[in-house]
Amino acid sequence: MHEDEVTAVVLAGGEGRRMGGRDKGWETFAGKPLIAHVVNRLAPQVGRIAINANRSLERYRALGYPLISDRETGYHGPLMGMWSALCAVDTPWALFVPCDSPALPADLVLRLQQGLGEQRIAVAHDGQRAHPVVALIDTALRDDLGAALRDGERKIDRWYARHPWCHVDFSDQPEAFANLNSPDDRDVMERRWRSDGSL
Repeated sequence: MHEDEVTAVVLAGGEGRRMGGRDKGWETFAGKPLIAHVVNRLAPQVGRIAINANRSLERYRALGYPLISDRETGYHGPLMGMWSALCAVDTPWALFVPCDSPALPADLVLRLQQGLGEQRIAVAHDGQRAHPVVALIDTALRDDLGAALRDGERKIDRWYARHPWCHVDFSDQPEAFANLNSPDDRDVMERRWRSDGSL
C-alpha cells in the first residue's frame, strides 16, 4: 500500500461534552492546538490529510486541509464522521484518528498497513484496550456504513463486526494513544511531556 492510497482523516466533529462543550481540536496542549499536534504527527506518514469538523470551520479551513462536515446535522457520533469522510475521499483507504490524541505513533500508518493482512479494517490496540477511532478502513465500505446508519447503528464496534477486521498491536507505545478529554487529562499529559518528551 503506497502512501498516496491513504487519506488520513482527523475526527474533530464531536460536541466536546467532557470539555464543557468546547471544540477540542482548538484546545491548547503544550503551547499548540491539539489539531496542530495531530496533523504534524500524520503529515510525514500519508500523502493526504482531511479534517472532519462541524464548527470552527473557518479556523480549520485556514490549516490548508480539505474540510469534511457530517452529512447529517445533530452530532450523531464518530460513525457519522467516518461515513461522511468515506463518501468524500477518493483513495482506497482512509485512516481515522481523533483530534485529541497529540502523541500518535510516528509509524501508525505503516503498522496498521502491515497488520491489515486480508482484512478490511485494522484497529489500533495498546495492549490494554482497543482504540476504535484509530483505524484504517477500506473506503469501499462506505455504502454499508451508510445503510447501517440509516438503520440506526451508532456503535463503532458493532459496525466493525460486520466485516473482516483485526486489532493491530501497539503495546510497545501505549502512551501514544493518550487522549485529552478533560482539563485534568491536560495537566497529566503536559507533566509527562515536560518530564520525558513522550508527548
